[in-house]
Amino acid sequence: MKKIFRSKNIARKIANKISFLSSKFDEEIKIMHVCGTHEHTITYYGLRTLLPDNVELVAGPGCPVCIVPAKEIDEAIELSLKGIKVYTYGDMYKVPGSKYSLAEARSLGGNVEVIYGFYDVLDRARKDGVESIFFAVGFETTVPTVASHIVEKDIPENLRLLVSYRLTVPALKYVLDRDDIVLKGVIAPGHVSTITGAYAWRFVSEKYNIPVVVAGFEPIDVLLAVYIILKQLVENKIRLVNEYSRVVSLNGNLVAKKYILEAFKKVDGLWRGIGILPKSRLMLRKKYSYLDARKFYSINVGEGIDLRPGCKCGEVVLGIAKPTDCPLFMKRCTPQTPYGACMVSSEGTCNIWAKYGGYIKYIE
Repeated sequence: MKKIFRSKNIARKIANKISFLSSKFDEEIKIMHVCGTHEHTITYYGLRTLLPDNVELVAGPGCPVCIVPAKEIDEAIELSLKGIKVYTYGDMYKVPGSKYSLAEARSLGGNVEVIYGFYDVLDRARKDGVESIFFAVGFETTVPTVASHIVEKDIPENLRLLVSYRLTVPALKYVLDRDDIVLKGVIAPGHVSTITGAYAWRFVSEKYNIPVVVAGFEPIDVLLAVYIILKQLVENKIRLVNEYSRVVSLNGNLVAKKYILEAFKKVDGLWRGIGILPKSRLMLRKKYSYLDARKFYSINVGEGIDLRPGCKCGEVVLGIAKPTDCPLFMKRCTPQTPYGACMVSSEGTCNIWAKYGGYIKYIE
């Protein structure tokens, strides 16, 4: 099955159909995806080289660690330097806060441990018994596991949560409402949609009259999404299409969504380099506030510094700028010495371009 979705012959055939449809437009067709894994697929496999000049794929706010405000990283750092064990994901480890990253805090004596998933956190917290927190970051995809353990009261007494979850739908609404970002199509995130369901993206076609396709992560998935969008534009039949139906259902994971709704409430949230977006952040509900690390430890780190001088990460996240538009890209800012948040995570656009940009991979 995977070989079919990476077939060079099939990719060429779809690319030819895309080229034919694109010839019917005089203007540029800008299509935004909202997922770091989609950007990895597009760049790693050189899909942009298969597209006509007037069709552009741009990366939107699809990197969950790139948009975590520096202040929230500063909070985790402060706790670690007080000796409280901080569990964090690997792609969060080197993201800069206002002064330091968690990796740098660890070198200064901070108690920081990198984990793969929340089950690792539960296991280690139960075994070592020390005061600890889990730096809970991510989009809708990573929330259900934590939410289920909260609701089922399966959190060790020595573990608390520093919650920094964000929601993707409000971020896309923000992008679509901006006058300086004119999109002709949207490729919705596959991973997030397994939880939210494809219907979560209906507003794109119904409110904004823009084609939207929920797509998988293989090269053929992405090319099909582009083809579907162009076909809708040519025929003027704008709607939501679930290309990733082999994984994503229309209504999503109902059990997961129930757990999320029970454990968390939506509040306005700050996005690094973007600003405050309405109802875009998750916060523990009052009855679970005893798990809230911010309240338990009375953290007060002051305002954070989200963007360092010269960094264009905020513009890259919004699809306004490409990584190569930043004067620091692959100079002051590299994967080995990241200056901005977009260069750290494997889902960050700058990191992906630094590793694979300009290098065409072979599609089988």
